[in-house]
Amino acid sequence: MTIHPEDIREGLIALGVRSGMRIIVHSSLKSIGWVEGGAHTVIQALTNTIGSEGTLLMPSFNHGAPFREDGPGFYDPRETPTTNGRIPDTFWRMPGVYRSLNPTHPFAAWGCNAPRYVRGHHQTLTMGEDSPLGLLAREGGYQLNLGTTHATSTAKHLAETMRRVPCLGYRTEAYPVRLPDGRIVKHRTWGWRERSCPLTESGAFIEAEMERLGLQKKGRIGAANATFFRINDLLHAVWR
Repeated sequence: MTIHPEDIREGLIALGVRSGMRIIVHSSLKSIGWVEGGAHTVIQALTNTIGSEGTLLMPSFNHGAPFREDGPGFYDPRETPTTNGRIPDTFWRMPGVYRSLNPTHPFAAWGCNAPRYVRGHHQTLTMGEDSPLGLLAREGGYQLNLGTTHATSTAKHLAETMRRVPCLGYRTEAYPVRLPDGRIVKHRTWGWRERSCPLTESGAFIEAEMERLGLQKKGRIGAANATFFRINDLLHAVWR
């Protein structure tokens, strides 16, 4: 079965996605099925639905891959692939999309005020209140899990950072970043400590709480399960 652009758009509207919304999307292209036009079609359906007055964010994390033995030794926002899947790896490369300078967990943004969301990410906490995700939550933004679950959601890390849980090192690691002018500088990012984090392995708990409180809407887009919710509602659900 082929999934067409209008199928994705209809699914987004049924979930409650509207023009002007600010949204972060976690996605799995494979889960949706055979999409006509692939990742570009999914992205176009998202941008067409929220319009130019909306804002679309996606994770474009590399999870430290550039700094491993077989990596280049630096993060370059114009070249470094993301390990978050085909849709976000296509998204950050598109015209009009801006990418932050956090060396391991950069976000990519398109739409209204997109540069503002990513501009200072390398100067603040990776998943903190002033990160792209934190700004989105502060402004009433939403999250769409498209073929993914709360187990891989970044919103839970925002909740952990806001509570300053002891399992995270907030700006404890520094890595080289190649800037657009060619200079290589070191920027800081978070790190993991030995203790387990309270929400890191708690996708099932988050799912149950969001359902119990009626704070999320579910649907299908192609073959994928989709979940749509306000980020602040998740923060409320996990830290009541």
